Amino acid sequence: MPDINSLYGPLDPAPDAGWVDAPPRMGFFTDTSVCIGCKACEVACKEWNAVPDSGFDLLGMSYDNTGALTANSWRHVAFVEQPRPAGHRTPPFAGDPTGPATSPATAAVGAGTSTDTGTTPGLPPGRPEPAARMAAGPEFLGMPGTQPPGRATGAESRTDFRWLMMSDVCKHCTHAACLDVCPTGSLFRTEFGTVVVQEDICNGCGYCISACPYGVIDQRKDDGRAWKCTLCYDRLGAGMTPACAQACPTESIQYGPLDELRDRAARRVATLHERGVPEARLYGHDPTDGVGGDGAFFLLLDEPEVYGLPPDPVVTTRDLPQMWKRAGLAALAMAAATVAAFVGGSS
Repeated sequence: MPDINSLYGPLDPAPDAGWVDAPPRMGFFTDTSVCIGCKACEVACKEWNAVPDSGFDLLGMSYDNTGALTANSWRHVAFVEQPRPAGHRTPPFAGDPTGPATSPATAAVGAGTSTDTGTTPGLPPGRPEPAARMAAGPEFLGMPGTQPPGRATGAESRTDFRWLMMSDVCKHCTHAACLDVCPTGSLFRTEFGTVVVQEDICNGCGYCISACPYGVIDQRKDDGRAWKCTLCYDRLGAGMTPACAQACPTESIQYGPLDELRDRAARRVATLHERGVPEARLYGHDPTDGVGGDGAFFLLLDEPEVYGLPPDPVVTTRDLPQMWKRAGLAALAMAAATVAAFVGGSS
């Protein structure tokens, strides 16, 4: 697969979209190794953005009651139960003075700042920092090999499997096919590099739904319009943290400048490898991948397919430049043939 930048060229999304003096590109880094499946992000997203409920189907024996990203679920916490990999050990938090990587923007809210008055208030005075809270216990629920929600610990606990949990969201692609195909301008690139749907302009054509390589965008059945995560654009404009990152109790969802998040994520992966978790890898962080890198990327503990993610996402409109070039050449050839025929006939 060719590098997407060889087709489109490297892209800084906001300036490319016409924003002058754009701020740093903002995004999400979701560290699934510390996700506990609490769904606080789902609830905070719905509460702040007034997203309707998505039903309460527990999907059989799963704790996953939403099932997928939809028009009414802009955050989706996936639950995956699988056998523990051979030779795997749970990386302990006890004795770790740093804990998981935390962006300054996220940590500022977690430390109890008074500037953010969103879904979840700041921490009360005296409450320990996230790393200290995680270091307090011998195991951390979201880490590989720990117990699922509701399972008792002790001699009868199972140790032959692990839970993988991941809070999925719109990727806010660098090269966003949904922007390419929208006929009304309903989708637009913000000054923060994110992609937002203006529902009052959406005509319900559905082109963006088929264009999204991740299957993120969806239509509501009652009105047919497209809906998805906005990365809390209204909060970003006010200097606030997105509701999901604000509510996450383990710092699994981290918000901040994208370049900084990528550096922190790389260090986090290196730390996990040192602690005996060789399967840890990043997904969506690479600017040379099929979508030019994602504005929301992930640390995974297994192959992307296990989490329902495409292994090699490709911007679905990548062939448009060549198609337009060929169409232009064909049009010129037809025009030249028409002129030649007219001149030849008149003589």
